[in-house]
Amino acid sequence: MKYENIKRAVFLKRTNRFIAEVDLDGLKETVHVKNTGRCKELLIPGCEVWLTAPGTENRKTKYDLVAVRKGNGMLFNIDSQAPNKVVKEWLEGQNYDKIVPEYTYGNSRIDFYLEWETINI
Repeated sequence: MKYENIKRAVFLKRTNRFIAEVDLDGLKETVHVKNTGRCKELLIPGCEVWLTAPGTENRKTKYDLVAVRKGNGMLFNIDSQAPNKVVKEWLEGQNYDKIVPEYTYGNSRIDFYLEWETINI
């Protein structure tokens, strides 16, 4: 998985579970946080964050906040959609005939539904 249009910024504050303010090239920018968890141990004012600009029309924010660098130098991806995207990319290389993410099964939803054709020899 690779993010496009990635930019470095400085985290200022989180105004609610979906929105944060960052300093991007000296300008205050409102961004979408792709993780609704609290992330208080990660999103600390002044920390380095990474944004992506998906380029989707009619968005309220231009950027998504997808990663944060901790004081120890480690970079953490906080995009809650990333794990399933990475798994889907891997599954696509495993010769399944059908891969359906977020599949509804009865009253439940599972991450992936997979099918493959059996070959009789």
